[in-house]
Amino acid sequence: MHTRLATACLLALASAPAWPADTPAPLQLEWDARVRHEQVDNDAFARDARADTLRLRLGLRAQFASGFSGYLEGAGVAAAGGRYNSGANGHTQYPGITDPKGSELNQVYLAWQGGTFGAIAGRQRLLFDNQRWIGNVGWRQHEQTFDAVALQWQPAPDWTVRYAWLDRVHRVAGRDALLPVARERQLDTHLLNAAFKRGMQQWTGYAYLHEDRDVATASSATYGARWMGKPTADGFGWTLEAAHQADYANNPDRFSHAYWLAEPAWTLHGITGKLGWEHLGGNGHHALQTPLATLHAFNGWDDQFAVTPPGGLEDRYAAVNGGFGVQARFGWVLAWHDYRADRGGRYGSEWDGSLGYAFSPAVSGLLKLARYQADGFGRDDTKLWLQVEWKGVQALR
Repeated sequence: MHTRLATACLLALASAPAWPADTPAPLQLEWDARVRHEQVDNDAFARDARADTLRLRLGLRAQFASGFSGYLEGAGVAAAGGRYNSGANGHTQYPGITDPKGSELNQVYLAWQGGTFGAIAGRQRLLFDNQRWIGNVGWRQHEQTFDAVALQWQPAPDWTVRYAWLDRVHRVAGRDALLPVARERQLDTHLLNAAFKRGMQQWTGYAYLHEDRDVATASSATYGARWMGKPTADGFGWTLEAAHQADYANNPDRFSHAYWLAEPAWTLHGITGKLGWEHLGGNGHHALQTPLATLHAFNGWDDQFAVTPPGGLEDRYAAVNGGFGVQARFGWVLAWHDYRADRGGRYGSEWDGSLGYAFSPAVSGLLKLARYQADGFGRDDTKLWLQVEWKGVQALR
């Protein structure tokens, strides 16, 4: 599959309109190198997990005439030692850290951009809104990408309409994962998202019809709306969202769940605080799921709720973030979560904190900590991350 997709896109690039002969075709090399130490102390295991990994992505981007462009990107992950369960190494005596070593074709696509309309066909990264429903799981060393056709239309300056058809999802466990459905899944998924922006406010409506041909119970239809007002330099902002999810296509189950989010925020003297209440409905047997989301960004960094429990989830949280130092090169975040079931009792609570530093526009460092305290769901868990990341772009002639 990797060879066929790469060959098809390279042939498409070769047949794209050529750049004028007297002007060299713009070509650039892009890279993203990230070294990370992660450790996990989970009370369900006698041994702690420790993973030291290095991820390198290399991409080649070409710009052609008449709005055509192409991109080819490979990724590789190296690991020192094996004191963790990567999902591919079989080390189940350790807690899981889903950063397996290995290489993959990460992205390869042909794109066209006109005045108000654009299209991308091939393996690509997809990010919709805040990635609550559709994202690339960028926190993990292997990212989530899609074999897809994505279209974008801007009929007016304030309007953006996006549509994507997904044929396959390549998951963060990598192509060597022991569980086949953790590697990739065949899909027949349709995504429609329309947004209207005026000043600091944005209204979005969406319909996500997700059919998973490998795991039928993951198929669902989700319809929702989102209203966001960004905080001014010193002012108030908010996010309000509501959605409904039901069984769809080949799913043998029957369910109907509600989703809603209320998140007021305020900024004062460079510090932003927010309160949140997120609801993922459940009936005790089945719960609302977001299988294509960037899950690490929601419901705590400890990832206790990557799969919503059958009783659903209510996450009530408070967070504060800001920056300090010369040119605010230091950035910090502190958050607290209280987790309860939609139907049932309390799950637990969590503290999250991070401190980042920008060494330069291209190089950044991060210290990050998550502490989950169980009270009816899972076991006590502590995670620590130390990482340095270097991103860059170099024009080639």
